[in-house]
Amino acid sequence: MAAAERRDDLGIEDGDDDDIDENELRRQEEAYQRQYENEQTWDQLQEDEHGNLFVDKTAEQRARRQRLLSAAQSARIRKGMIRYVLLVVDLSRAAAAQDLRPNRLGCMLSLCRSFVREFFDQNPLSQLGIAVMRGGLVEKLTDLSGSPEAQVARLDAGKLGAPAGDASLQNALDLGCSLLKQLPPYGHRELLLLFAALASCDPGNVMDSVKACKDNHIRVSVVGVAAEVYVCRRITEDTGGTYGVALNEAHLEQLLMAHSPPPPATAAQAKAELVRMGFPQRSTEEASSAVFVGQEARLLPGSYTCPRCRSRVPELPVECHTCGLTLISSPHLARSYHHLFPVPPYHEDSKERAEEAATAQAQQPAMRNEVMTSTGAYCFGCLREVSEPGVKGQLHLTLRCGQCKQVFCFECDAYVHESLHNCPGCEFLGPG
Repeated sequence: MAAAERRDDLGIEDGDDDDIDENELRRQEEAYQRQYENEQTWDQLQEDEHGNLFVDKTAEQRARRQRLLSAAQSARIRKGMIRYVLLVVDLSRAAAAQDLRPNRLGCMLSLCRSFVREFFDQNPLSQLGIAVMRGGLVEKLTDLSGSPEAQVARLDAGKLGAPAGDASLQNALDLGCSLLKQLPPYGHRELLLLFAALASCDPGNVMDSVKACKDNHIRVSVVGVAAEVYVCRRITEDTGGTYGVALNEAHLEQLLMAHSPPPPATAAQAKAELVRMGFPQRSTEEASSAVFVGQEARLLPGSYTCPRCRSRVPELPVECHTCGLTLISSPHLARSYHHLFPVPPYHEDSKERAEEAATAQAQQPAMRNEVMTSTGAYCFGCLREVSEPGVKGQLHLTLRCGQCKQVFCFECDAYVHESLHNCPGCEFLGPG
């Protein structure tokens, strides 16, 4: 858009040019471009062989599959099922910028709430805590715990207050080191920083804090919101973490959600170690069975009883406040194993794979009655009609399992690899 047109949109008259700072005009121009850079939906319009227009979503779906493929490629890498993560959110004055919608603070808190729920869904045996940087200091909001709702309740913009002051990386590292260094060595200690500023106001040498984190085997990762900062890159390289800078809201969500699966274990953490755990029994939900629960002695019904010391705890997973035994349930343990045995990635279907699958399926037992479709192909998961491979004007991706040779649509592929963690076709055929 030309500068004259932008002046008209901003309500600037020709005689007021001398009163407008050029840097401010350039900043508004860049913000305008960032706001509408992803709204050019006409680029997705394609024309099929009959001259009809359709929306091509295959490119977007291929981009979303990259996360599934990267997770499958790291299947043979040893990972830890027990993680202790401290999430530090930047609430300095840089969080009040308007380059993200609705602003940096609102966007970061919304994504943090989604990240907390996704983290506990991917890591049911892990614990997470939250801290904020503001005014050159770091404030701990929540202790390390396994309750997602307790963490999400504190991530409210109205309760946190307005952004103010500077950010301090050194204070954040010192707080993370003091909280994580006393945790058991079998757990993965991680510090995740959501950094919005371009500078750090530290009381001393930040590299001393980096060395302390490295000596205590704390992995520091940074997700940048503004631009790349050298000290953040140096911190992540020295501690074995990752560093990424978001380009827009969607990219920020992608970078943050990439930290929900467990990272690869280092050489020092790869040795096997037995961990003693307990499986408590749950009491009834009746009001007459209410007892004093937890370290705070709250009167609650429906608590869990520690099998070692018979103390009552309100939720699982948790560490017993009396004897220190880790208390979990069997579903928590079962849900942690999908990182060790992930479903192999499906391959994008083609005519060659379809012919090979037809030969293999002729020797297999019939799974269900055939579904009549106009194309002759359907998704094995949802029975929805899918396009034949290699046809011009394909609306959606079609994928095929390399073992059972069944076809799946893109939505079922994402559901199988992200939530179900079992291939329906392979489960029908059995281990043989």
